[in-house]
Amino acid sequence: MSLPTKRSTFSAASASDDSSYSSPPMKKAKNDLHHSPQHPNTADKVGFPMEEDPTPAAANLSRKKATLPQPTKKLVIKLNKAKPTLPTNFEETTWEKLQSAIRAIFLKKPFSFDLESLYQAVDNLCLHKLEGKLYDQIEKECEEHISAALQSLVGQNTDLTVFLSLVEKCWQDFCDQMLMIRSIALTLDRKYVIQNPNVRSLWEMGLQLFRKHLSLAPEVEQRTVKGLLSMIEKERLAEAVNRTLLSHLLKMFTALGIYMDSFEKPFLEGTSEFYAAEGMKYMQQSDVPEYLKHVEGRLHEENERCILYIDAVTRKPLIATVERQLLERHILVVLDKGFTTLMDGRRTEDLQRMQTLFSRVNALESLRQALSSYVRKTGQKIVMDEEKDKDMVQSLLDFKASLDVIWEESFNKNESFGNTIKDSFEHLINLRQNRPAELIAKFLDEKLRAGNKGTSEEELESTLEKVLVLFRFIQGKDVFEAFYKKDLAKRLLLGKSASIDAEKSMISKLKTECGSQFTNKLEGMFKDIELSKEINESFKQSSQARTKLPSGIEMSVHVLTTGYWPTYPPMDVKLPHELNVYQDIFKEFYLSKYSGRRLMWQNSLGHCVLKADFSRGKKELAVSLFQAVVLMLFNDAMKLSFEDIKDSTSIEDKELRRTLQSLACGKVRVLQKNPKGRDVEDGDEFEFNDDFAAPLYRIKVNAIQMKETVEENTSTTERVFQDRQYQIDAAIVRIMKTRKVLSHTLLITELFQQVTFILLDDFKILK
Repeated sequence: MSLPTKRSTFSAASASDDSSYSSPPMKKAKNDLHHSPQHPNTADKVGFPMEEDPTPAAANLSRKKATLPQPTKKLVIKLNKAKPTLPTNFEETTWEKLQSAIRAIFLKKPFSFDLESLYQAVDNLCLHKLEGKLYDQIEKECEEHISAALQSLVGQNTDLTVFLSLVEKCWQDFCDQMLMIRSIALTLDRKYVIQNPNVRSLWEMGLQLFRKHLSLAPEVEQRTVKGLLSMIEKERLAEAVNRTLLSHLLKMFTALGIYMDSFEKPFLEGTSEFYAAEGMKYMQQSDVPEYLKHVEGRLHEENERCILYIDAVTRKPLIATVERQLLERHILVVLDKGFTTLMDGRRTEDLQRMQTLFSRVNALESLRQALSSYVRKTGQKIVMDEEKDKDMVQSLLDFKASLDVIWEESFNKNESFGNTIKDSFEHLINLRQNRPAELIAKFLDEKLRAGNKGTSEEELESTLEKVLVLFRFIQGKDVFEAFYKKDLAKRLLLGKSASIDAEKSMISKLKTECGSQFTNKLEGMFKDIELSKEINESFKQSSQARTKLPSGIEMSVHVLTTGYWPTYPPMDVKLPHELNVYQDIFKEFYLSKYSGRRLMWQNSLGHCVLKADFSRGKKELAVSLFQAVVLMLFNDAMKLSFEDIKDSTSIEDKELRRTLQSLACGKVRVLQKNPKGRDVEDGDEFEFNDDFAAPLYRIKVNAIQMKETVEENTSTTERVFQDRQYQIDAAIVRIMKTRKVLSHTLLITELFQQVTFILLDDFKILK
């Protein structure tokens, strides 16, 4: 084979004498006489002739003349102008060679040509502009074999799993064969395909042919999809399947570009039907915690399925389908069937699972509403049960604590859920307008009163903090203030406070919550107690005390500022002579020190310690002032009637009956009543119990008058309402001064904004 060449002119050098080329010119030597082994005599005078022996120099000169360079000769080569031609049947011969190799590849037979020669054959065809025809021939050859391979799958009456294996083998063979053909015809991809944008690469051409003939054999495609769906359903039913087979076939669908239409659509439809049926079944058969665990497991399985063999593009719609069928459709049923149970059981882990799953389907609002309903219903049972008023506050504290744990551990401290708990608690704690506020004050009184054994300062402080949370929810804080002030007064005056530091800590907390105006009177009560201690010390050092006080009696006086302390009804009593003397001496001392003031003795708040002699030994009795007055009557008589005691003491009838009941009918019976009974009647007689015995030396006689009566509660509540009337009047005056003219509706609206304690029951006050 001759190849066309270009005409050119060039010169070349040759050492041959009979050549037509001339030798290149030789350069003239500049240092011919340099020192060398052939010239030992010229070592000292290099480049100069020596006079002693001129003969060698002459010989060197003659040798230079003999080797002078000759002029260069140029050679011109004239090439044949005729165009080269391809060998006969070059194209046919080359294609036959390639065709036989391609057929051998498809038939999985060996071929007689090495890959290098096949690659060179394709390269030669491309070199002579025959690549387009070669591409078409390769495409035609591939189409025949691909069509035959797919047609061989038609009519296969085998098991679906076996059929899928045949399809996988067909696809794997196709991939291997196309890769081999592409490696042989790589020149086509690199030159012809790149230069022609509308021409597919050999690999894409093969995929297009496979896709075309697969569509022409719908039975194969349909059975393949059916087999895939069947295998996936089996796996969902906990049967073992060949995941590698599934992965390969689904990758085939993706590579062919038919994944979305041929597989994903029926797959999602089947998934929806499967989980719709499963959701209904499990919802009826299992409880809510188990159902939620099942849903969580299913979501994990489907996510893992997407990782292992299902295309990543299907993950989002697949998970959404599962969530819709297993969760979204059953939100209300799950909440109605199991939310209350989970909350009552404090099952934080299950509630956290519910919150996580509900967040996936944007159902947190439904969960929040269920939480609100639960808090209100459960709290209403606590607040409205009048028989358990004694335990109401502790029950509310326990309930709030459990809700806080659930909010932190299950709802991840979600702000919306936290606000829901607060709003619901505020609603339920004000269902009974004033009673919860009163009971919270009583609860604090119980905790701050002396006698709480086993309670450390840290535990007491923690309890105060928790109660303060309930206090924040109360709308009628003025009711709380009234009862708290009344109980605080008793603790301070009777010396029943467990810790002054704890008392002041609570006052400080209330001041932080409601401002100094709220605690001004409470702080004033502490100032009075401190000042009273100083006054008593000063009184003991005074001349009046040293010279005029009767012996055998010690008395401590609390001087109270009227505006700070609760209002106490005056109660007259005929005191023993010794106590009257003591009161007069102290009054004289106090008025001499603080002129212009008026003292009023509150006998109902006094308490005493009496020394009593019984036949079995001496005792000390801790009693109220009224009890002391009654007992001291028995110093002069062993038996007295009810009328005699009443005339001698002038104590109000009801108060006297309670006092005698505590002395003769209680646990500590210092007096004996005749006839016996729980109530004191007009004709009863009382006798000193000389045989009284008790293991302790100092005995506390419970004074019934110290316990709060219904009348006192009513009186306190009425005072609160009266104060509210004044606050409402003041608020109306402020509003009308600012607005001048205002409609009734707008006036009520602004009044609600300024006065926080107004509830529905208070509208009669507004009118």
